[in-house]
Amino acid sequence: MCLVALALIAAASHALPKLPGRAFYADKILTAERSGPGWIDHGVLLVQGERIVGVGKAAELGVPEHFERIDLGSRWIMPGMIDLHSHIGGSLGDINDMVLQLNAGLRVNPTVVPGNELLLRALAEGITTVLYIPGSGTNMGGAGLLLKTSGKSYETMLVRDPGSLKIAQGDNPTRWGYGMGRSLMNYHIRTELARGSAYAKGRLEGTRERDPRFDVFPELFGRRTQVSTHTQIYQLVMQTIRIIRNEFQVDVYIDHGEFLGYLATEQAIQSGVSAICGPRIVDNPNGRLDTDGRIQGVAAGYQSRGMPLVGFNTDAPVVPGEELSLQAGMSARYGFETGSLEAVRGLTIVPAIVAGIDARVGSLEVGKEADFVILGGDPADPRSTVHSVWVQGEEVHSRTPR
Repeated sequence: MCLVALALIAAASHALPKLPGRAFYADKILTAERSGPGWIDHGVLLVQGERIVGVGKAAELGVPEHFERIDLGSRWIMPGMIDLHSHIGGSLGDINDMVLQLNAGLRVNPTVVPGNELLLRALAEGITTVLYIPGSGTNMGGAGLLLKTSGKSYETMLVRDPGSLKIAQGDNPTRWGYGMGRSLMNYHIRTELARGSAYAKGRLEGTRERDPRFDVFPELFGRRTQVSTHTQIYQLVMQTIRIIRNEFQVDVYIDHGEFLGYLATEQAIQSGVSAICGPRIVDNPNGRLDTDGRIQGVAAGYQSRGMPLVGFNTDAPVVPGEELSLQAGMSARYGFETGSLEAVRGLTIVPAIVAGIDARVGSLEVGKEADFVILGGDPADPRSTVHSVWVQGEEVHSRTPR
């Protein structure tokens, strides 16, 4: 692995001699790749330009002479964190248009506000990418965006458009107009996905003219984006799996998934549906918390039943975006096993895989974008302090100047 990394470093150095190179020496590097141990003790991270060009043990990995050497002492390095359910990318008042029950044609693009206060607070705690999505007031809220939390313009922030198609089940859409029950929600999801499928096929075959109301569906049925589903209770999680994934073969992941939703884990695994947990991290199966003290961790509920990909979200600002790592810490407190760095992976590579952006971000591997966080210890430990945040090789936040 070291020889390959060195070859890539040499090639990058030859091809891009003017790009700055930096070597970050840290007590521990949480590489967080999906397989393997996921960490390196006494490591060095090599960054040139926007990319990671090397990572390994400091005693083994050669560092080009022209690289700036940055000794972080006892600090740790981890990948930038990813929140797959967030509403803080721009104007909160403009992302929940509830004139119609089905709004697949709506976009959050016009509402993006680079550098807004809520984004900067999340960035300061190490969240480097968010899925900025419409609200849950209607059954189908529209298309979201995957955004970097740094950047001074829409273009520099954009990771992918569309980031997802937002579908909401549960109680929020029932407040729409005359009241919409769960049977009608299921009917709407089926009929709109059927229309979208026909439109996507027609566009592919050249038999349909463009209709902006359905622009998201060619991306969805072409498997270039996913459905992010605000689905809460067991019954709704089952409907997400049965209708969206099994009937229409659309990539979808469980969002929220509380209130015994983890009881559908077996069916989710069989259908290839993953779980991103939050904003509620604990459940009370007996309906009371003051009798036998029994509290069920939501993420632990999925994990203990075999769910291979479990991540975390905040639904910011419902839970502040800067508390994403606390979501993992609370999950660990209530039964989520972290011995194999699953809490760290649930903040980084798991959401990257689920959102289909793991070739770019989510772990510290050669060739990926240099999005990383320098901190004082385990990110799932609330006592750990973020010291600086780097996005695409540039320092975008620091508690104190270097």
